[in-house]
Amino acid sequence: MKPLGTGDPLRLGPYRVLGVLGEGGMGKVYVGQDSDGRSAAVKVLHRHLADDPHLGQRFVREARMAQAVGSPGVARVLDAQTEGGRPWIATEFLSGPDLEDVIRAYGPLDENGVRALAAALALTLRDIHAAGLVHRDLKPANVVLTSGGPRVIDFGIARPEHGLTLTTTGQVPVTPGYGAPEQALGQRVGPAADVFSLGALLVYAASGRRAFTGSHVAAVQYEVVHGAPRMDGVPPVLQPLIGPCLAKDPAHRPAPEAIAHAFAPPPGADRVWRSGALAEEVRRRERALHELTTLPGTGVTPRGASRRRVLTALAVGGPVALAGGGAATWWFLRGSGEDPFDIPPAAATPKARLLSAEKGDYVLGQAPAPLWSRPSAIGSGSPAPLPVRDVLVVGDPKGGITAHGVVDGKPRWSAPEARAKGRFVSLSDRLIAAVDGEGTLRTFVASTGAPKWTAPAEAASVLAADAEAVYVVTRDGRLRAVGRSDARIRWTAKPGTDLGAAGTARGVAARGVLAVATEAGHVLAVDTRTGRQRWLLRDQDDDRPAITASGGTLFVSGSPYFTARRITDGKQLWRPDLRRADGTKVFWGPAAVHGPYVFAAALGAPLRFDIKDGKQSGWPYDLQQLCDPYSPLVVQGHGFWSVAVNTKEGAVNVLNVVDGPDGGSLSRDPDSMLNKTTWSFRVIKNPDDYWLTADANRVFLVDGGTLTALPVF
Repeated sequence: MKPLGTGDPLRLGPYRVLGVLGEGGMGKVYVGQDSDGRSAAVKVLHRHLADDPHLGQRFVREARMAQAVGSPGVARVLDAQTEGGRPWIATEFLSGPDLEDVIRAYGPLDENGVRALAAALALTLRDIHAAGLVHRDLKPANVVLTSGGPRVIDFGIARPEHGLTLTTTGQVPVTPGYGAPEQALGQRVGPAADVFSLGALLVYAASGRRAFTGSHVAAVQYEVVHGAPRMDGVPPVLQPLIGPCLAKDPAHRPAPEAIAHAFAPPPGADRVWRSGALAEEVRRRERALHELTTLPGTGVTPRGASRRRVLTALAVGGPVALAGGGAATWWFLRGSGEDPFDIPPAAATPKARLLSAEKGDYVLGQAPAPLWSRPSAIGSGSPAPLPVRDVLVVGDPKGGITAHGVVDGKPRWSAPEARAKGRFVSLSDRLIAAVDGEGTLRTFVASTGAPKWTAPAEAASVLAADAEAVYVVTRDGRLRAVGRSDARIRWTAKPGTDLGAAGTARGVAARGVLAVATEAGHVLAVDTRTGRQRWLLRDQDDDRPAITASGGTLFVSGSPYFTARRITDGKQLWRPDLRRADGTKVFWGPAAVHGPYVFAAALGAPLRFDIKDGKQSGWPYDLQQLCDPYSPLVVQGHGFWSVAVNTKEGAVNVLNVVDGPDGGSLSRDPDSMLNKTTWSFRVIKNPDDYWLTADANRVFLVDGGTLTALPVF
């Protein structure tokens, strides 16, 4: 929200104008408030366009189209002035971000989130079509996510079902990449066009990438009409549900009711609107609006508040209480002029270019040079590097934590007060949570290092985080949950097993369960809402096992087993039967999940298993010394990365994966799947102190105190 500027109206009909929500080619949208204190989004035609009869007619039509739809999934029209003066439309104020902003800030929705979104929007389209209308411009920016679910906005180019396209020759009818082929061709448009747009929207929601791309508008429209949608980043289980929506022939697209039935979200899937990081963002916006339009502590609309006071409130960032003799908001009382829970959106992820031998980027059989390398960048005993969008967070040699830019490796910010050995986690790619020497849980903006909220958690180490809370181990060995929305302690529980020395336990959170791997070799699972024990797996390993979660499956690896277990109750789903000839124990390295497969190293070679049934496929295990037993495994670009070491030196070996990047559908043919080593980076000088991780077409290597970024093909 921005303050009013010169030329902005003070009042539109019954609405007192408080600030600017946004601006487009046709007009501005303001936040307004009527005499009863009700807030509204008031859209007004630009003054210089008000005399254009065609634009005026379109504006009138938008008001009428929106008023004609009676659906809980559409922003209600409260009032409108379409004759005389400047036309305006007032709709209910939706306190929430649009879908495009959500995906940019938090990344793609999970499977249940996509199902809930698809079902809700499909039912809204059903209501729109029942009113005899076609929206014609369904896209992520026109879907607002509120605490009550997704709401469709902007009927600016909506038309009756029998209406032809509104544009003239040479104009783009809708947002390129979301409009149906018949819209791109200027043909008659029916309800099926909205279904196509819904399919393209769901691809974006599920993968974070557009279904149709191109270097310019014409290229995008050509792909819409003739090309296949890009669905490689969409979870495989959702692809057959979204695909029919994107059929080129309108007659082959499913009806909205069929879409809602096919996606059928499980009970509780709509929690995405009511809990987690997205809900926190919605609540923050709701607080900002409430504080702008009411006196603090009274709930009374400040009719006497001056325009100067409103401008001041907006200018300092929005969530500031209007004062009329009342007290300031709580964070002012704490001595800060900034809301510690006002978290900026996540930074964009700068993807590196995939190298190509055909383009001369490297010579076949030779490894290219690293992208960058920073000696003495990591302290002894530092946790694994944590890639978060545009930075890589590591433990600093001088203490604290430091974030390096992923593009050049240069230090971006440091937090010397943080205790690196207490570990750190990412909160929705927006914050980094770590503990300090006093046991305080501290958070920092991931991209800039700006400090945000803190909590006196008496924490020794950070275990994990989900959308609701950060989970820590206290100094006296208990588990504790700290809420992300208010920094308050949600619960503290004494575990049913010894977690080990401070900082040695590891945790993952998924499906309402916090799973903890202990130093004694046990795996403990507790309920994230209460801290109560769900299940306990004893003696999985002689040392701490490695744990990885994917959806509702927890993978536990160590010695002597590698098992897949249901995270909610610990039930074993499958376990490979791999034994040495002499009967000695087989050690399984840490698991890595990519698409429908999970990878783990055993007997010196990587093995690949289907997540659903544990069936081994594609990867033979007779390639001895392909990777170190303790090596992390990484799939990035077209390559499979692992580390092979001997007693004196080590190398990062990269194997060719012939299928495309990011798809998750790796080849099932062993001969084509696993070729000879494509690259071998002989850069590891500390074979007892290394780690691999990857993100955005870069592989990051820790070698002792050296941090290196390797290119990807």
